[in-house]
Amino acid sequence: MMNKLTLNIESDCNQFSLAIDQCLSFSGIVGVFGHSGSGKTTLLRAIAGLNQQTTGSIVFNDHVLLDSNNNKNLKAENRNISMVFQEPRLFPHLNVEQNLDFAIKRCQHSQLNKKDIIELTNITSMLDKNITQLSGGEQQKVALARAILSEPKLLLLDEPLSALDRKSKKELISLLKTVNKKLNLPMIYVSHSSEELQQLAEQLVVIEQGKIIEVGNVHQVFHQLNTTQLIKQQTSLAVTVEEINERHGLVKLGLAEQHIFMSLAQLADDDKELITQLSSLRCYIFASDISITTIEPTNSSIVNQLEAKIIKINQDRSQVLITLQCQQQEFFASISSYSLDKLALSINQNVYIQFKASAVRTLTI
Repeated sequence: MMNKLTLNIESDCNQFSLAIDQCLSFSGIVGVFGHSGSGKTTLLRAIAGLNQQTTGSIVFNDHVLLDSNNNKNLKAENRNISMVFQEPRLFPHLNVEQNLDFAIKRCQHSQLNKKDIIELTNITSMLDKNITQLSGGEQQKVALARAILSEPKLLLLDEPLSALDRKSKKELISLLKTVNKKLNLPMIYVSHSSEELQQLAEQLVVIEQGKIIEVGNVHQVFHQLNTTQLIKQQTSLAVTVEEINERHGLVKLGLAEQHIFMSLAQLADDDKELITQLSSLRCYIFASDISITTIEPTNSSIVNQLEAKIIKINQDRSQVLITLQCQQQEFFASISSYSLDKLALSINQNVYIQFKASAVRTLTI
C-alpha cells in the first residue's frame, strides 16, 4: 500500500499564515522547496505536532493526527513521526551509542535491529565517541540513525544538509536514498537548495508565502518554475550512464535515441569513481548555457548538438525563454530578444540546440 498524507490545515504564527490543502502520495522522497520564510519549517512542525496554533485536519494512512473540528490533536510523541533538524540536536552528555539507545528505549514495539541501522548509516566506527568529537556530517548521520531507531511511520527532514560541506552533503544524500529504499520509509525533505532536491526527490512541493503553488514530478516542477524568480532557469534531466571516455575526459549519457556528454574534468577523483558505478544520473543544464541554431552545426568545438523543436516562446522584455522538445524531453534555452528576431524563431520550428560538456552539471560537480 502506498503511504498517503492528507493535509487541510491553517497555522498562524508570528504574523505568518500557513494554509495548505493537499494530499501527498509517497513514491520515493517528497521534497519541499521554497525560499526562507516561505513556510517550509512551519509545515513540518505542523505535521510533527510541534505547532499548537495549527487547526484543520492531518491524516496519515487513515490515522487521524489532527481533527480540530472534533477536538482531536495527537501530541507529538504519539504521532509516530521523527524529525531531523538542521542542527543534529544530539545529547552531548551521551556518546553515540547511548544516543541511539535512548531512541530505542522510547520505541514501544522495537522491530529494527540496532546493528543493521548502525551499518546502514555507516557509523560503526563512531559508537564510543563523544558527540563533540564528531564532524557536522558525522553528527547528522548519528541524528538520522537515532531518528530511524525510533521507528517512525514518517520521517521529516528540515534542511539537514545546509550547514555541511559538499563532501558531507553528497554522503548524506546517498545515505538518505539508501534508507528510503531499503526501509521503505516515507520521507519529507525540506530545502531551499534546488540542487539537493533535484538529486533526492521524486515528487516536489513548492511553497510560497504559506501556500503550495506547485506539486508534481521533481523534473516537471523545476521546469514549471522556470517562468518564476524562484530558481535559475534550467533543464532538469534523468539520464542513463552509458560510457566513460577517459581519453577525452567525458561521460556519455543516454537520452532516448540520442546522447549527451558531460565533462569529467569538473568531478573530484572520488566522484569519477562514483560515476562509473552508476547506471543512471540526475543532472541539469542552465538555460543560459544552451544556444540555438537554425542550421545543423558542423566543425564546432561544442560537443553537444541535438535536434529539437520549439514548443513555447516566453518573452520578458529583452530576455526570451525558449522551450524545446527533444527525445520526449523538454529543454530550455535563454536567449536575447535580438537573437529571437535575428533567427526569426517560431513555435513548431525545427532547430538545433548546443551546449558544452562542462554545462552539464550534477551535485557531484
